[in-house]
Amino acid sequence: MHLFDPLVIRGVTIPNRVVVSPMSQYIAEEGVANDWHLVHLGRFALGGAGLVFTEATAVEARGRRTHGDLGLWSDTQIEPLARVARFVAEQGAVPGVQLAHAGRKASERRPWHGETPVDDEDVALRGEAPWEAIAPSALPYGEVWPAPTPMHTEDIAAVLAAFRDAARRAEAAGLEVIEVYAAHGFLAHQFYSPLANERRDGYGGDFEGRIRFALELADALREVWPERLALFFRLSLTDWVDEGWTLDESVELARRLGERGVDLIDCSSGGIGGPHRPRMPLGPGFMVPRAARVRREAGIATMAVGFIWDAAQADEIIRSGQADAVALARELLAEPNWPLRVARELGLDDDFGRWKPQFGWWLGKRERVVTKLGMRQAPAQPAKR
Repeated sequence: MHLFDPLVIRGVTIPNRVVVSPMSQYIAEEGVANDWHLVHLGRFALGGAGLVFTEATAVEARGRRTHGDLGLWSDTQIEPLARVARFVAEQGAVPGVQLAHAGRKASERRPWHGETPVDDEDVALRGEAPWEAIAPSALPYGEVWPAPTPMHTEDIAAVLAAFRDAARRAEAAGLEVIEVYAAHGFLAHQFYSPLANERRDGYGGDFEGRIRFALELADALREVWPERLALFFRLSLTDWVDEGWTLDESVELARRLGERGVDLIDCSSGGIGGPHRPRMPLGPGFMVPRAARVRREAGIATMAVGFIWDAAQADEIIRSGQADAVALARELLAEPNWPLRVARELGLDDDFGRWKPQFGWWLGKRERVVTKLGMRQAPAQPAKR
């Protein structure tokens, strides 16, 4: 098994194990996809990725992080996203969507406007007004953030219903994989992390109470998401903070999610926010051993993320069984054809046969000419393993 072997999950066949991680573009209007999203996501399909995820896509308007987020809270948002999904699928990749609710991180400015709460200045400059954020507890995301409105059980039920409705719209749009954004301080993470959840009802307190929302969310989605289609959860495996969420807890939550029809855990970390300063041991592939532990101990497929960009490293993650897929984000922004280039580097495509013929024919012709003229040596082939 290697990086370019297919990955079959339920009725979905992902042609290789390179996944385009969700990357927010902050350019939608009222949650509606546009030409930017078509080109942004379409180029990754042309570049050879196996699975292409949309950015975080809000299940209700108040669950957006910014005014520019994609959404699936309205039927009017289905067809524009379906247009993107059709193009991705036509190029041979699997289209996926990351469903999200920002909770207390909602009503934020775009990064280039400051990543601070939307306020009267945004109204004056951009006609963009703030909105009320909801969360498990009245704990603000950061120093300058207003306290969110604590959720009543009716609010929880409404959010679960919003996820169900968004899943139905995702199916109508032709998307084949749902990933729940339950990491990086988004709503589900706010429930399971003790650093953001001070509730004393059935959705807080001990481990069982704090994971209840995530488990009910998995159940809600599987009620409507077809059995043949894949369901992922992105978790922050640790908060990297004393007294915060731990890897041990993630292993158990992943096991429970698997029992409820979740197929794969996307293994990230951090991002809970608040006054806490995480201590991350950053480095190439720093989350890989943690993804391997979840895979081994929870008995569920995993996806590795975090400073993965080297071809041999990515391939070895799969060959060694540490994870079932690898996800890249910023590296693919810098090099959308990374999967195609890496396939050649690994000796799996010596004639540009993996490229679309509209590209590969030209590149193959140039390669033959420059090699014949001695302008470039033929690439060395790696040893067979």
